[in-house]
Amino acid sequence: MDKSPHIVQKANKKVMWHRVHIAMLTLLLLSFTASSDVSAKVRSRTPIPQAQTMNVQETGNSAESACLIDVNTGRILYEKNAHKRMRIASLTKIITAWISVRSGKLDQTVTASPNAVRQEGSSIYLAQGEKQSLRNLTYAMMLRSGNDSAMAIAEFLGGGSSEKFAKMMNDQVQKLGLHESHFMNPHGLDHKDHYSSAHDMAIITATALRNPLFKQIVSTKFYTIPWQGQKWERKLKNKNKMLWMMPNADGVKTGFTKLSGRCLASSASSGNRQVALIVLRDGNDWVDSKQLLTYGLTAFETRNVVQLAPVHANANVQYGTVSTIPLKAVGQVNFVMRKGEEEQIESRVIQIKRLAAPVKEGQVAGTVQYFFKGMKLGEAHLVTTGAVKPKGLWGHIRDLFL
Repeated sequence: MDKSPHIVQKANKKVMWHRVHIAMLTLLLLSFTASSDVSAKVRSRTPIPQAQTMNVQETGNSAESACLIDVNTGRILYEKNAHKRMRIASLTKIITAWISVRSGKLDQTVTASPNAVRQEGSSIYLAQGEKQSLRNLTYAMMLRSGNDSAMAIAEFLGGGSSEKFAKMMNDQVQKLGLHESHFMNPHGLDHKDHYSSAHDMAIITATALRNPLFKQIVSTKFYTIPWQGQKWERKLKNKNKMLWMMPNADGVKTGFTKLSGRCLASSASSGNRQVALIVLRDGNDWVDSKQLLTYGLTAFETRNVVQLAPVHANANVQYGTVSTIPLKAVGQVNFVMRKGEEEQIESRVIQIKRLAAPVKEGQVAGTVQYFFKGMKLGEAHLVTTGAVKPKGLWGHIRDLFL
């Protein structure tokens, strides 16, 4: 049976509206999707804030080798490939200067030899036969890195032989218990058998910095010495830029050859603390050194471990009114540590004496040693916390019947 035109028209309208609804829904979905994509793209371009924290393991990464040391205690605070054998260039002059300031001959006169004046590299242009005090040559070597000065020092202290002086250098590091260094000359010009490590140089530098005169020399920015045969004097300006980059920087020595790359020994102080840093083959030596020196002075503090690890001990007392008396540790055993490391300090009582009355308060009665992760830090006295009087006659008689 045929449908009426009215019914067909009505059906067509329903189909049309159905298609319109589908089209509208499609447009809405497309609009929502596009909006979501745009929002996602905007969010992806917005940087996520990152925590600004210093990770010391990432500092000094420009250096192939590095070692940071606390000068007073000798504790290694940071190291990177610190035991790797490396060329050290003019950092060699640290040990040359250390031997010089300890020689007792600083005011004696040194005459520059033909061999000294023809040394390659950095120079203060000594003339053959020129006379300078050992003190002046040591300043010239450490401030201007004069290779001629270094050789003149070596020949003078080595009895005319730089080879003998090199043996003195090697003997000195062996006395320090170091086995990663071998020196062939006093200035650090490249030689296949001339090498050290960041670790050894850190210990050598810290040891030298404990000498007041060495510390004074390497912290000096300007120094004037005579220039024999000239109308003017030599005005020496220290090559170590750290002395200008950090207000509390106080040393030590620059170094460079084509084979060694950029090397730097630096130091800085705060309060009663001083830290020293060695970076070897570091193209970013100034920035790395400033960051690591700051870390060494701010992340660590000096503590007296005697106050951190309580001791519970008693001493036996003969012929006294009491048979035992408590002891306490007294003394100063300083150690540099980070916050939280106090818990790793260990005390070990190694000796307690048997006392006899009368006993005075503060009387030494024993010894206690302190350790950090198995490493001995030092020791202190154990003393009595009070006095003990001797027993009277009746006390002794009473003891006979007890």
